[in-house]
Amino acid sequence: MTTSPLHDWNLAPAEAIALQRRLAGRVERADRLAEVRHIAGVDIGFEESGAITRAAVVVLAWPRGSEREWTVVERVVHREPTRMPYVPGLLSFRELPAALGAFDELETQPQLVMVDGQGIAHPRRLGVASHLGLWLDLPTIGVAKSRLCGRHAEPGPERGDWTPLTDGHEVIGAVLRSRSGVKPVFVSPGHRISLPTALDWVIHCLGRTKLPEPTRLADRLASRRGQ
Repeated sequence: MTTSPLHDWNLAPAEAIALQRRLAGRVERADRLAEVRHIAGVDIGFEESGAITRAAVVVLAWPRGSEREWTVVERVVHREPTRMPYVPGLLSFRELPAALGAFDELETQPQLVMVDGQGIAHPRRLGVASHLGLWLDLPTIGVAKSRLCGRHAEPGPERGDWTPLTDGHEVIGAVLRSRSGVKPVFVSPGHRISLPTALDWVIHCLGRTKLPEPTRLADRLASRRGQ
């Protein structure tokens, strides 16, 4: 699939922060989804002490057969030199060039993308899932393993229990108990999707582990456990 350029990547941190603030206003928080036939999971890893970014995209058919029966339609791993050092709050500028390279290699068009990372649950409301959604012009959901910003109560102990993630008076995500007895995940809208719909999709895609299946499989590829 092809993407249209959104901006240049060769930016100083101050320029990237200013761009985040501008782009955040373009993020759509209401549902605008086509019929979902394929869901892509995205995760990013690094090789050679961070010098190489390794982006993994896994495309699954929807609907799935059962909790254990998913059809993997396509897998892509794309590697390229890392363009930006790690800067807190600017992770998407470090990770997305390689992720976009992986999407350029895809032959299957997904209608929904789940990203291992934050959506609007970001200090400037432009985490990696929201940033990617703007580049792809696709609905995206952020599913993060840890909190970047905001406050929350502890969700209930059972799978499917959740509590709002808030920043001031704004609800920016949901803290979801995706598996009984394990630490929760942090779900936030990326682009072209509301929080209730994002939460529903993540719950629908849960299998027998903590992560929804699209990002679990992408995580395996990004960390080289799946290849």
